Amino acid sequence: MKILIANNSETPLYQQIKDQIKEAILKGELTEGDPLPSIRSFANDLKVSVLTIRRVYEDLEQEGFITSQVGIGTFVSTGNLELLKDSKRRLVEEQMQVMIKTAKALGISKDELTAMMDILYEEE
Repeated sequence: MKILIANNSETPLYQQIKDQIKEAILKGELTEGDPLPSIRSFANDLKVSVLTIRRVYEDLEQEGFITSQVGIGTFVSTGNLELLKDSKRRLVEEQMQVMIKTAKALGISKDELTAMMDILYEEE
């Protein structure tokens, strides 16, 4: 798992890390039972505070994306499948909002946009 941090971003470090881990889970790059690095080693790798990683892990655990077992480690958890499905839908909706905004700015109608999406969807 590759985490890229932009120090000049307006998004806080913990949010950047959290979002990238969630994205990896949603895309299937991280799957049920995959171990995550320990807080200390992950913090060292990313050159951030252990408090930052602890916050990321706590947030992800509260959201149902990971589970921590004392003395064993932290693992990807997809136990809440409905939450996972909803998160995937939100990811797509965010991209669609960008697409719709761009289409409107370029004067592309909803019908044209739908036709384009149908063609592109079938190509995949």
